[in-house]
Amino acid sequence: MRSVLPSVMSKLSPILAHFSLQRVLAGLVLVPLLAYSFAPFHDMDLSFPVRLIFWAGVIALALMTTWVAGYLVRLRVSESAVYLRDGVFALLILCQFAPALWVLTWLVFTFNGTSAPGLMTVMPYGVMLAMGLMLVRQRDVTQPEEEIPQLPRLYRRLPPGFEGQIYRLTVRDHSVDVVTSDGVFTIRSRFTDAIDEMDPVPGHCTHRSHWVTEAAILGVEKQDGKTFLKLCNDDFVPVSRKYRPGLEQAGLV
Repeated sequence: MRSVLPSVMSKLSPILAHFSLQRVLAGLVLVPLLAYSFAPFHDMDLSFPVRLIFWAGVIALALMTTWVAGYLVRLRVSESAVYLRDGVFALLILCQFAPALWVLTWLVFTFNGTSAPGLMTVMPYGVMLAMGLMLVRQRDVTQPEEEIPQLPRLYRRLPPGFEGQIYRLTVRDHSVDVVTSDGVFTIRSRFTDAIDEMDPVPGHCTHRSHWVTEAAILGVEKQDGKTFLKLCNDDFVPVSRKYRPGLEQAGLV
């Protein structure tokens, strides 16, 4: 049993992630408010507890159908086919929510001992609610959330609150000078470790003692027969024979 539980929780985690504290609290307030204010299909014979069950079921159906539709669209439809994704998402919502709403209505009214409204009475409400779900959830399906850029681990070695740009790394004795837009900071580190900690920022070694970020390179200059990379902070970094082929392959020299 213990071995099965982690597997089940890992599969449920994408669903549980949608149930933030704010959403749970909003649901706890919204469902009783709907039950108190609105009787389903203008039937005033339903008691408050029955209306509470009905609207709780509607909210549960809305969450389930939108999640299933979004999951199937992300799984089966290419992200580049925007209009196709919108159409498939709309069709899935309509095909799921409207019939499910009728089943829920039939169960609630039958349990209450009253005559359930017919399918043609319930379906327009299902279509309208489904359209509302499509408008609310469309952005989540067709436009993935923008990813927050990952900062290099080397930033943790710099002063707290540093938000500038790193231009290059240079070996100095047993330390590394980190040249940035906010000045030069010296850290105790091996050169190879400092370079590894700049991941995922693209950069290149130009010399056994120099590594530069690709974004900081402005151009190439010759001085006394030697090749240098000019950086955006007006620094000139030497290019050695060992690293020149790699820079040429990258189109930087």
